Amino acid sequence: MTRTAESVWSNCLKIIKDIVEWQHYKTWFEPIQPVELNNNILLIQVPSQFFFEYLEEHYISLLAKTLKRELGKNARLEYRIMVDSGNSGRKGSMDLPASEARYTHYNEMDFPLVINNPVKNPFVIPGLKKIQIDPQLNSSYTFDLFVEGDCNRVARRAGKTVAEKPGANSFNPLVIYGGTGLGKTHIAQAIGNEVKRTQPHKVVLYVSSEKFINQFQDHSRNNAINDFIHFYQLIDVLIIDDVQFFARAEKSQDAFFAIFNHLHQSGKQLILTSDKPPKDLDGMQERLLSRFRWGLSTDLQVPDYETRIVILERKMKNDGLEMPPEVVKYVAYNISTNVRELEGALISLLAQSSLNKREIDLELAKKVLRNFVRTSSKEITIDTIQKMVCDFFDVPYEKLLHKTRKREIVQARQISMFLAKGFTKNSLKTIGEHFGGRDHTTVIHSCQTVKNLMDTDTLFKENVLELTQKVQLAAM
Repeated sequence: MTRTAESVWSNCLKIIKDIVEWQHYKTWFEPIQPVELNNNILLIQVPSQFFFEYLEEHYISLLAKTLKRELGKNARLEYRIMVDSGNSGRKGSMDLPASEARYTHYNEMDFPLVINNPVKNPFVIPGLKKIQIDPQLNSSYTFDLFVEGDCNRVARRAGKTVAEKPGANSFNPLVIYGGTGLGKTHIAQAIGNEVKRTQPHKVVLYVSSEKFINQFQDHSRNNAINDFIHFYQLIDVLIIDDVQFFARAEKSQDAFFAIFNHLHQSGKQLILTSDKPPKDLDGMQERLLSRFRWGLSTDLQVPDYETRIVILERKMKNDGLEMPPEVVKYVAYNISTNVRELEGALISLLAQSSLNKREIDLELAKKVLRNFVRTSSKEITIDTIQKMVCDFFDVPYEKLLHKTRKREIVQARQISMFLAKGFTKNSLKTIGEHFGGRDHTTVIHSCQTVKNLMDTDTLFKENVLELTQKVQLAAM
């Protein structure tokens, strides 16, 4: 019986089908077309450059063994790669001439062909012959350097779970959302860095949505969309930052949909970040939004005062810096928007200290933070402070004004006076009058008592600090 390219390749597929996973077989072997058999040389046609490179990277040994079994120890494999015709826009085939290729006898580790005119890979690591993808990760973004608090605990722990078993967990995709400067990119890249550290064979890639869109548009202009999609389908852990920008790129959404489906079905991991939850992403295709909801969506919130203190202390320790505790507390009190501004304030403070050759103290901190702290747009009144304190301690407002020796009432009144003195422009006499007609000496005594208790009573101090933060937020 005369052997044909079709019969030889069919026999090869029967063996391969029993070895590789079904989804991988469908993706990487069914699209291959046998073209010609010349003695012991089988010519096959593959859809793209990236398809060819994936076979080289993952299935070279299997192809070698299978083909040698069919054609003998001198078996060779040649490729014809489908390319896009720039003139007609239709698919055409390209036989690589012998002068442009190096054919060698097959063994289990060698690949028999070096092709010409490869598609540009924007993430390739220069100087490496084997296909390697630069993960585009910032090595400083690790879980160890990310401060955990109530504001981010779920996201950080979900990230750790994903990093331990990428693709083999229920958090796929993992969608992390929140405002600017809260640590979305840090957690996302920390997952990538942890995977590369513990599972270096995994292909990890971090890319912003804007870069993804720009690359898609470049490939579209060059009639190479299939190459673009095949490239991203090679990734084991794909991290896409700021997916909200897909809203203005309908065709990029189509490409990402194809990539998402392939990776998810192949057990690969997707990590996405956004400035808002999936349900609020206007302009996104519903089919994409439904897939975003397959896994876990978790938010990052503004860090509380205690977390901001730890962030500053961690930053100082890592950079080998020192600051007086009262300055650290002052910065943490006054920068309550996001982590980025918190670290920016610290850097500015250290820069001013170095340039002016003066020690960092509270006076310098107040001067520097004028550029970071917004001027209050609302004037806080004594009545507002009284009601906030009463709500906080669950104390009836009218009892704050009456004479009583109950400890909880007395402390609530003293804290209210202390905050009124710090956050309003009223005189001591006016403040006293708002507390049942008390005089200014009572206000002075109350403020001093609060300061003394903050030095000796930890719980009392925490309450005062929390109320201080509430008043500051109300003033913004």
